[in-house]
Amino acid sequence: MSIRVMVVDDHPIWREGVARDLAERGLDVVATAPDAPAAVRIATAVRPDVILMDLNLGATSGVDAIAAIGQQSPDSRVLVLSASGEHADVLEAVKAGALGYLVKSAGVDELLEAIRRTADGVAVFTPGLAGLVLGEYRRLADAPRPADGAPAVPALTERETEVLRLVAKGMTAKQIAARLVVSHRTVESHVQNTLRKLQLHNRSQLVRYAIEQGLAD
Repeated sequence: MSIRVMVVDDHPIWREGVARDLAERGLDVVATAPDAPAAVRIATAVRPDVILMDLNLGATSGVDAIAAIGQQSPDSRVLVLSASGEHADVLEAVKAGALGYLVKSAGVDELLEAIRRTADGVAVFTPGLAGLVLGEYRRLADAPRPADGAPAVPALTERETEVLRLVAKGMTAKQIAARLVVSHRTVESHVQNTLRKLQLHNRSQLVRYAIEQGLAD
């Protein structure tokens, strides 16, 4: 099946050019959007597999759009494609729910592969940025936690925890199913149950949770 993609960028020529390039290479470009409010509205209606998201969208940041899409269209996975490689921008986007982050200097082949991997639930980053994100999550995991008043960690089943560990290692649902000798649907069911229990919205947040809990080693 073709991957259903939405392109969000405030520059019409860039937006239309990327959409055309992706369509010519076999992807199903189901929508485009020029700003954050339109991105959230259209994504909620269309529910694409992958949303290619710029961060500089004028009055409202792409980071805000990512967070809102995570709430309203949680099955859509966001891959940031931005001119900025600033560490603060990368971390804000990932914390908001983006699964991956590429800078706009990426080639078309690199972008196509990143979209395919994002559709499979694999985190993709421009070289050098993955270590930054992992380092930040480990820093947060090592930060002291309050002794009193900390929320109780929801109880996961042994199989849910096992699936969570493999998600945190970057494995796709199909790879996890093959590893555990279960169906793809069973893996997705465990992922959705875990998201619900932890009150999270997407796989990137699951990865962060796994790292914070020491499950990604």
